[in-house]
Amino acid sequence: MEQLTIGQMAQMNHVSEQALRLYDKIGLLSPVGRGSENSYRYYDIRQSARLDMIQYMKSLGMGLKDIKANLDGGDIPELCRLLTQREENIEAQIKQLRIQQLAVRRTIESFERYESAPPDGAVLLERIDRRMVYCVDSKINFYDYGIEVYEKILRELKGSLIADQLPQLYFCNVGTIMRRENLLRRRFVSTEVFVFVDREFVREELVTVIPGGSYLCIYCDRFDKEREYAEKLLDSAARQGMEIAGDYICEVVAELPVIGKTERGMFLRLQVPVRFNQ
Repeated sequence: MEQLTIGQMAQMNHVSEQALRLYDKIGLLSPVGRGSENSYRYYDIRQSARLDMIQYMKSLGMGLKDIKANLDGGDIPELCRLLTQREENIEAQIKQLRIQQLAVRRTIESFERYESAPPDGAVLLERIDRRMVYCVDSKINFYDYGIEVYEKILRELKGSLIADQLPQLYFCNVGTIMRRENLLRRRFVSTEVFVFVDREFVREELVTVIPGGSYLCIYCDRFDKEREYAEKLLDSAARQGMEIAGDYICEVVAELPVIGKTERGMFLRLQVPVRFNQ
């Protein structure tokens, strides 16, 4: 039997000597012998087979404790159970990473829209695709109060997201809805708040669809200017002979970094779906 030093064993198997010392310490892979006149570890090349299995199981995400138990016990059903559990964990990680990826993409798009948005007070007609939102009715009319109450409502929205086991990454760029019947009467009553979500990660019963179509929009750089600008939006629609075709949406295009202020900075896109009278 040709004996290999720890350095030779490590080099041949593309592992570090530190890893081999750790495996020896926990009894996962021990040398076949030690020098009588020194403490050198000596390995048999045939031990590479066990080392290959250790490296493979590590690459599957298994911990050293589980690897040792399974290699020592040879319990195939238990190994299958552990690997099934590992597969489920990987699926959960993939889902979380996908949610993060989509959240990053939305955030980038939000700031790009902010950078390219028309100036404050500009009105224009836009084509907007349908959107998926998670919506909560606070039962409190935002227009009767200031930013402090609005912030309290947002705490309730966050709590609702948690209760429904939805990713907290969705808690960003919160919007509000005013129903068409109130809008047509210019009765500023809005109690519903929403966040944009991805249908693939949210149960169908929790998703509200905002239809796509033509929207008359006005951009607003201050929370306290919304009502005034919403009136301008309605006046513009009336002058152009447009019919209000659905609910009013106040969308936060971007939440701006807050430096030295206690109030959140928001750039808003106020929008109403419209169609032209024939």
